[in-house]
Amino acid sequence: MAINQNHLFDELNGIKCAIVEKNVPKERVDFLEHILVYNNYKVIVVSSPAPKIAPVKQTEPLAELEPVTVAAAVPETFTIGVTEVAFNAVNAIFGRLLKAPGGHIVTLAYWQQKDNFPNDEIPYFDHQPASL
Repeated sequence: MAINQNHLFDELNGIKCAIVEKNVPKERVDFLEHILVYNNYKVIVVSSPAPKIAPVKQTEPLAELEPVTVAAAVPETFTIGVTEVAFNAVNAIFGRLLKAPGGHIVTLAYWQQKDNFPNDEIPYFDHQPASL
């Protein structure tokens, strides 16, 4: 059991893993797996369970209702973890421990896929906000 929500771990495919992210699409899994494997972590990816659907509250008798088919497409999501149970994504990013292919430090914007290139020239704590 984790001490807090920042350091989750669980058993994935029978292997104890630190959870990197849950319920992520395949594109995000590919992105994170590429970074983590480059940093020599063994990555385990499993399919996330389907979300639970709340039962519909019925106000009319069943005989009077028309049959309704619900074809809601639930996107397939995954849970990604690493076998190093001491791994913590927040500590790894802000501690500047992860490198992107090419040798640049993985920044928060790059990890969140808000930036296409890890700009490690100016650390987040030295960045001066624009004057008002």
